[in-house]
Amino acid sequence: MKLITVALVCLLLAGMWTQAVDSKSMHVSSSNCCYKFMNKSISLKNIQCYKNTSSTCPYDALILKLKKGRESCVLKTVKWVQDNFSKMKLCLPKRV
Repeated sequence: MKLITVALVCLLLAGMWTQAVDSKSMHVSSSNCCYKFMNKSISLKNIQCYKNTSSTCPYDALILKLKKGRESCVLKTVKWVQDNFSKMKLCLPKRV
């Protein structure tokens, strides 16, 4: 009975450890990737700042931080984004 309990605890701990290793080795959370994109242009006055998606994401995009705390994803290849990119500010990283 004790052997089964020890074995189950070991399996549980091993499963939790592999999840922790996987999440740290990927260096990106799903919130740093975009899968849906805004098609319409967004007024610059509504954009507070931008951040780049991770290089491991499937699309080369920007995450725009908008007023009222919202975020929106846009592809870097869209004309209005390219035309206005130099006028946008990079979001500062959060301090821990």
